[in-house]
Amino acid sequence: MEELIFKYFPNLNQFQREQITALGPLYRDWNQKINVISRKDIDNLYLHHVLHSLSIAKLFDFASGTKILDVGTGGGFPGIPLAILFPQCHFYLCDSTLKKIGVVNEIKDALALKNVYAKQIRAEEIDELFDFVVSRAVTNLSSFLPWVWRKIKPSNPEGSPRGVIYLKGGSVNEEMSLAAEKMKIKMDCFSKTEINSWFEESWFEEKSVIFIKR
Repeated sequence: MEELIFKYFPNLNQFQREQITALGPLYRDWNQKINVISRKDIDNLYLHHVLHSLSIAKLFDFASGTKILDVGTGGGFPGIPLAILFPQCHFYLCDSTLKKIGVVNEIKDALALKNVYAKQIRAEEIDELFDFVVSRAVTNLSSFLPWVWRKIKPSNPEGSPRGVIYLKGGSVNEEMSLAAEKMKIKMDCFSKTEINSWFEESWFEEKSVIFIKR
C-alpha cells in the first residue's frame, strides 16, 4: 500500500510519511459517502492514483513558491499527493463538481495541507496566472490547452520552464501534433516521458507524462 510510495520516494520526512499513510483510510471513508474514485479501484488507490500523480515529481522538482493549477482534480489527483511532496509550493485545485471539491477540502484539512486551495470552478473562469497547470487526462489536448494556455506565465529564457504537465495513457503522438497545430505551438515545445522509465509496475506501461512548454 503506502510502502509502494516509500519505495520510490525514500527521502520523505516523517510528517510526509504520515500524510501519505493517512490517504488510504481517508479516501476509503469518503469514497463510501461520495464516489470520487471507482469503488472497484479503491484497493488500487496508491498505485493507480497516488503513485501515478507523483510521476510528475520524478520529472519536475518544483522550486519554492511555485504556483500550480490542478484542472479537473476530481478527488484531488494529482494535486493532493504533489502538495504533500512540495509543501513549499502553492496548489489551486479546481473541478466543476461541488461534491468532489467538498471531499478535497475535507481531505486537505485532515492532512493539514496549508498549501492547497480547492474550489468548484471551471478553469476558464479562473483569473490568476500560474507557473504550471497539471491534469490527468481530462480530455484530449486540443480541447484542454485552450482552457488553460493563457493561465500560465510565459517561460523565462533565463529561468526554469513553465507550462502544462499532462498525465495521459496510450498513443499520444498524433494528439500532440493536432494540439500543436490548433494552438500554433512548435512541436519542440512538446515532450513525452514514459512513466515506466521510473516505476516498474506493469500498470504504467503506455502511460506518459506530457510537458508543453509555455
